[in-house]
Amino acid sequence: MQQASAVHPSVIRLKQLSVRVGLSRSTIYDRINPRSSRYDATFPKPFKLGSFAVGWLEEDVNAWLHRCASSSCVGANPN
Repeated sequence: MQQASAVHPSVIRLKQLSVRVGLSRSTIYDRINPRSSRYDATFPKPFKLGSFAVGWLEEDVNAWLHRCASSSCVGANPN
């Protein structure tokens, strides 16, 4: 299964990301904004899918959740 995701990476959109990590939309954008007090340099970076759409690679999100589970990141909900 992991090999298939390497060939065909899965993209997570914002609503899915919010459910996966247990953070609100505004908190997610705070985590990726270097000017925010809640900035997290380890949080997965989004990439453009189109003019207005962004997505996150599922493997990056899963890796972040695993790191948080082992180091107790603030705000992470690895359920």
